[in-house]
Amino acid sequence: MNAPTKAAGAALRRAIARSPRVEGSALERCDLCGAGLMARHRHVLDLQDNSLLCACQACSLLFNREAAGRGHYRLVPEGRTMLPPLSPKELGVPVGLAFFVVQPDGSVVANYPSPMGATQWELDSEVWAALCERQPVLGELEPGVQALLLNTARSADEAWIVPIDDCFRLVAVIRQEWRGLSGGSRVWPAIEEFFAGLRGRRTSQNGIEKEE
Repeated sequence: MNAPTKAAGAALRRAIARSPRVEGSALERCDLCGAGLMARHRHVLDLQDNSLLCACQACSLLFNREAAGRGHYRLVPEGRTMLPPLSPKELGVPVGLAFFVVQPDGSVVANYPSPMGATQWELDSEVWAALCERQPVLGELEPGVQALLLNTARSADEAWIVPIDDCFRLVAVIRQEWRGLSGGSRVWPAIEEFFAGLRGRRTSQNGIEKEE
């Protein structure tokens, strides 16, 4: 596992700092046009500074066409796919909760959520290539806007392809609920609730479970 690249690490830190706001908070407005937002809304990735922007329905429909972004914006997809279990050891990571994001240049950055945000490392390219051979769907991840999310903490055994805003929400949950050195009594139930939300919206198809 290599040291984190400065460009990728800084970009992801900016994106996580700009995490989607909690649904149900004070009236939110579209970051692109200023229109009011529904409680549940889409997000757009600003490719220039790798930050997430809240998008209203009209802007989401606009940027659903790839050409509309003109290389500046990319709509974050909504689909979530549950994969067969993967071991963190296969990816050379020492923790049971991590997500992996493909960068525009093809490199892959590993992120470990923590009470301080997310620690980032660039994954070995050969390790990722070998994993994609075993799980070809991983080779189709959209750079920047989708992630491989692993949860093997506390006897869990889950692997997901999720939109990147889900990962930022998980980081926000951990930062908000963590107490003391070990996390306290609130963080792990909150993490389980997050993953229960993913599991509750899936269907089975050809051995791979997808969001309804």
